Amino acid sequence: MTANEKAKAKTEQAKGKAKEALGGAVGNDRMAAEGQAEKSTGDAREAKEKAKDAFKH
Repeated sequence: MTANEKAKAKTEQAKGKAKEALGGAVGNDRMAAEGQAEKSTGDAREAKEKAKDAFKH
């Protein structure tokens, strides 16, 4: 996994998790849903990079 893509994935996951928690804490369902979607995007990016790494070896 390239370092840049790995960093993007981790950043998206952390940002999404924080946004989801904040949205849930203040009762903002839309913000919580956006956070969950952002976290999922980060998870997907990480999975894609791991799959690419698996086929390189």
